[in-house]
Amino acid sequence: MTDVPAPAPSTEALPHLKSDYWPILLPIILAAAALPLVGNPTTWLTLTVAALAMGMMIFVIASGLTLVFGLMDVLNFGHGAFIAVGAYIAMSVLALLSGWMQVDSLAWNLAALGLAVAVAMVGTGLLGWAFERVIIMPVYGQHLKQILITMGGLIVAEQLIHVIWGGDQKSMPLPAGLRGAIVFGDFALEKFRLLAVAVGLVVFVSMTLVLNRTKIGLLIRAGVENSEMVEALGYRIRRLFVGVFVAGSALAGLGGVLWALYRETLTAAIGGDIMVLVFIVIIIGGLGSVGGCFLGAVLVAMMANYTAFLAPKIALASNILLMVAILMWRPQGLYPVAKR
Repeated sequence: MTDVPAPAPSTEALPHLKSDYWPILLPIILAAAALPLVGNPTTWLTLTVAALAMGMMIFVIASGLTLVFGLMDVLNFGHGAFIAVGAYIAMSVLALLSGWMQVDSLAWNLAALGLAVAVAMVGTGLLGWAFERVIIMPVYGQHLKQILITMGGLIVAEQLIHVIWGGDQKSMPLPAGLRGAIVFGDFALEKFRLLAVAVGLVVFVSMTLVLNRTKIGLLIRAGVENSEMVEALGYRIRRLFVGVFVAGSALAGLGGVLWALYRETLTAAIGGDIMVLVFIVIIIGGLGSVGGCFLGAVLVAMMANYTAFLAPKIALASNILLMVAILMWRPQGLYPVAKR
């Protein structure tokens, strides 16, 4: 019997994926275009930094929803409930720690905020778990029913907030150590905005590392592509997706705390009020894309700030126009992951 020679190993190189840098340049292009229109460099810098802080808060709120929306194919219009509940839980905790909040010590202030944020994230995470089990699970794959039932969940949550905390507007003052601004010549940088930027960057880096450098992230992304294969390998993909929903709800709670402190007032409708911006960010960024969500949040905040200063009458419609322009360029968003 003659031996059949083994086939020679293939020397064909793996295809090289081209890097796409155009979306990253959009915030720079928008900021450069706004500079001559604003005129005053100090005013332009103030608007830009304020937009970055606002964008980071919107990103924290939207980041959890973009995972649920893009990876789990769930249209959760009740996401605003987690934003509001997280803010109200934090308000209750901070009321108990009023002594830590009023003392002129940044360490004590951050300790109080950290504890309030931790309790809010745990509370909204548990609420998200119950929401997924009771409301979302029966309507997986049924988008119209998801919209209707999650909108109903949002309305019920807002009414429960009225029952528990009252329907009047609440005050959410900043701690003493985060009031005021750091002055650099003619430019003033508000301390809380700096904290918001730091929190947003930490969330973005953490989510990117988890999704791209850990086994859990690999399983989540694989489950999106072929959930049956992942199940056949012995992994409970449904549990992973429930974990994603809980994490997204906890991030909404964190974002709700930041947004309430940013506004320094709190109502039951705080979540519903910002949901339009959140969905614009998700659509602009691309479903399921953390990087796209990050860029979308920055672009939306910059557009809102610049137009509010230059032409207040079109400020409300400016982000709709931005979304239309980007979708005409890239119909699936800046960095789409889930093509549904």
